[in-house]
Amino acid sequence: MASALCRLPAALARCMSNVPENAVYGGPAPQSPAQRVTLTSLRQKHRRGEPITVVTAYDYPSAVHLDMAGVDVCLVGDSAAMVVHGHDTTLPISLDEMLVHCRAVARGAKRPLLVGDLPFGSYESSSNQAVDTGVRVLKEGGMDAIKLEGGSPSRITAAKAIVEAGIAVMGHVGLTPQAISVLGGFRPQGKNISSAIKVVETALALQEAGCFSVVLECVPAPVAAAATSALRIPTIGIGAGPFCSGQVLVYHDLLGMLQHPHHAKVTPKFCKQYAQVGDVINKALLEYKEEVKSGSFPGPAHSPYEISPTDVNGFLKELQNLGLEKAASAAAAVVEKSAKSKSSDGENATK
Repeated sequence: MASALCRLPAALARCMSNVPENAVYGGPAPQSPAQRVTLTSLRQKHRRGEPITVVTAYDYPSAVHLDMAGVDVCLVGDSAAMVVHGHDTTLPISLDEMLVHCRAVARGAKRPLLVGDLPFGSYESSSNQAVDTGVRVLKEGGMDAIKLEGGSPSRITAAKAIVEAGIAVMGHVGLTPQAISVLGGFRPQGKNISSAIKVVETALALQEAGCFSVVLECVPAPVAAAATSALRIPTIGIGAGPFCSGQVLVYHDLLGMLQHPHHAKVTPKFCKQYAQVGDVINKALLEYKEEVKSGSFPGPAHSPYEISPTDVNGFLKELQNLGLEKAASAAAAVVEKSAKSKSSDGENATK
């Protein structure tokens, strides 16, 4: 169908296109036709020893950016609770809120594998609850897979049940932010013998449950290296050193998106900021505010819509007939000012 459309005359192809020709908003740019990342392509990449790139996204714009950058996996993380909703932890975000984020991301990211976090309270009660939540994340959220935290026997059982229901699962061990009540805060794991062994054993248990990958968060590099060596599936590190199969960072963190005390308080030590986007945003907003206050925005270049002289005269007469003399005078003054501005621009162009 696409090739047939390309052979049509340009005017007819234009008529059949769903992209607006003369609209206020032009719509999104066509996405890259690059092959979609799948579990199979991730496994192939892992076998070749090629690092896997993962970044979080929570809305359409961030998803489009990840898509354009060619990131392998887009994780719709429950970290949205903190970096989008402003909470101090990941615990408050609900499944319904996560599904809104998932749907927005699915509309923007066409190439990456899409993974949706199961939020706290949506899968702990039973395997049936976990499966039901996983199904919703795929059916209603448009995700390709889900991620769940922890490695307790009940979590392993839940992961196994979700996989058996036909849903791909990414595990998550080490620092599991949903368990801060038990952990006593955002504390690194694997820093002593028993804790380090637990990280490796839990990762192995998640692999045996059928997980296609495991996130290792905030563990010492030797522990992450040991887990990566012991597993047949890829490990994705975050604050776990360079010896994992891939890396993940939070979108807002790596871009330096947020520049305020709350975010400074929760930005992890392991995060590298590849830009200071927050500073750029602040500068742009301040400039906009000042231009609006001074009256320099919008100028002629950003006031593109015109009404013909004939219609202007008719418009002014109708206003006067309606008794809106003040409104007619205001409109007439704008027309006169615009005419003078165009005349002045024309004279300057001929000099």
